Amino acid sequence: MQKIIFYTVIMLISFIGKTVAQEKTFEERAKEIGNQIEIITTEEKKALRVEIEAIDNQILEGKITKEKADELKLKIAEERALNIETKVAAEEEKLNQLIQDKVDGKVKYETDTTSVRIGKRFVIKIENDTVDRKPREYKERRTTSQFVFALGLNNLITEGENIENSDFRVAGSHFYEWGLTYNTRILKNANLLHAKYGLSVMYNNLRPTDNRLFVKNGNQTELQTAAVDLTESRLRNVQLVMPVHLEFDFTPKKLSKDGSKTYFRTHESLRIGLGGYGGFNIKSKQITKYKLDGDKVKNKQKGDFNTSDFVYGLSAYIGYKETSLYLKYDMNPLFKDNAIDQNNISLGLRFDFN
Repeated sequence: MQKIIFYTVIMLISFIGKTVAQEKTFEERAKEIGNQIEIITTEEKKALRVEIEAIDNQILEGKITKEKADELKLKIAEERALNIETKVAAEEEKLNQLIQDKVDGKVKYETDTTSVRIGKRFVIKIENDTVDRKPREYKERRTTSQFVFALGLNNLITEGENIENSDFRVAGSHFYEWGLTYNTRILKNANLLHAKYGLSVMYNNLRPTDNRLFVKNGNQTELQTAAVDLTESRLRNVQLVMPVHLEFDFTPKKLSKDGSKTYFRTHESLRIGLGGYGGFNIKSKQITKYKLDGDKVKNKQKGDFNTSDFVYGLSAYIGYKETSLYLKYDMNPLFKDNAIDQNNISLGLRFDFN
């Protein structure tokens, strides 16, 4: 209903000009009508809430069933909606008549600078018979914040091997990341360079091939074939990191509507980020599932699995607006004391919601 008020008043104000004086000015009468419409809707909704509460009390007291209550609620809701429609239609007719009076030159209008408020939300500024929506001033911020979410494929790069011969399922091993970043424009009068920094939680999952699972053997962590047929075998490492990137944002500069001011936006064009991250491995957990005598069994094994406590790596992304192709690589080995280093690598999509 407030939309009806808004568009009706816009049409009404467009006919404003210099006219003959009357007891009440144009804006005073328009304001009265708008306020009356708001009073109508508020009172009818309040009455509806009271009636519904009374019906709910009858249910609690066992006087009526829930089915009967739903029937009564629907009936009174329809009655109140009809009341609003009928009463507001009468006020809209007054608005239409006010428009006609304005066209016929029967309504006085203030030519000095003033403000007219119709209801609670709509405010217009009038100056020397010119009517405009009051513009919202743009406040430029060099630092903005984004919620980051990323997901994709995860695997290990093993020294002397390649991904094609990986011990882990390529399509079955995933990573997820979510966090908060801040984006600060480095140059005052140019939009290209930005410092992007924040805090993220990373989930790196590895699913071994060939019915294997991870087993600690002293300070070594090895893959071994399970004694049962596994339906699920997954090692998850959860890391808390601080990513830092130098971001190149090719979003062009903007001009205010009157052309008097230049300002900058972000995440509206091609973006390239280069940087890295550092933090801690806060949890490692292995999940296995299998069937035993027809029953489903799920095991969760928590521990350090000899994983590196401190994690650090390189990361980069390239994309358009909020969506990017994202690559990250752990420079620290996953298992700190294994004879052969294995480093985590992830490739996927990254979303920076501005």
